[in-house]
Amino acid sequence: MLSKDARRALTAGRLAHITTINPDGSPQVSLVWVGLEGDDIVMGHLMGGRKVANIARDPRVALTIEADGANPIGMANYLIVYGHARLVEGGAPELLQRLAELYLGPGVKFPPMPNPPPGHVIHITPERVGGVGPWSV
Repeated sequence: MLSKDARRALTAGRLAHITTINPDGSPQVSLVWVGLEGDDIVMGHLMGGRKVANIARDPRVALTIEADGANPIGMANYLIVYGHARLVEGGAPELLQRLAELYLGPGVKFPPMPNPPPGHVIHITPERVGGVGPWSV
C-alpha cells in the first residue's frame, strides 16, 4: 500500500501527528515518533493515555508527516495516512529505543529510566494516503 516515497517520508526521522477520536467524537492529536514494521506504521507508548484509550474504543486514525521537497507550485510535501490502528501489548521500550537512534541520535538510551513499563506498540494499517507529494499523483 505504501509507495517507496511514502515509506521514505515515514522513516526520515520527522515528527508525525496521529489523530484519534475521543468518546464525544472530537479529534485528539498527539505528536509521535514513527517507524515501519513491514507495511504497518508503528509507534510506541509507555503509559496508558488518551490515544491508547481512543484506539482501544475506535481504531480509526489519521496520521500526518512533513516530507522533503515541494510540488511544482511550491507547496511543501506532506503525507496523510488514513487507516485503522491496533494495540499490541508490550514492546514499547524496545521500539522507542530503536526510534531514538533516528530521532535523537546514535548511542542514546531511551526511555531514560530503569525498567520502563512494557507499554503498547500501536500498529497502523494504511488504507488510503493523501497529501502533497509523489504519493498523491
